[in-house]
Amino acid sequence: MAKADKNFEKSMEELEKVVAELEKGDLSLDEMLSRFEKGVALSKECSAFLEEAEKRVNILVKGENGEIITEPFDVN
Repeated sequence: MAKADKNFEKSMEELEKVVAELEKGDLSLDEMLSRFEKGVALSKECSAFLEEAEKRVNILVKGENGEIITEPFDVN
């Protein structure tokens, strides 16, 4: 799947599948290492998505003088 086609949710879903496979414990060592490598790559992808989202949010909440206004996120 091309990077442009991926999103945070898809990457997290894939990562959860990898974790479930590793937790089952019925893979060979080579398969476990392969899944672990994939999991690390997916974890990095998810972190990158979150960092990008944080940058976008920070841009949106800058004050008039350019300072970043930090306010708690409230879903209510």
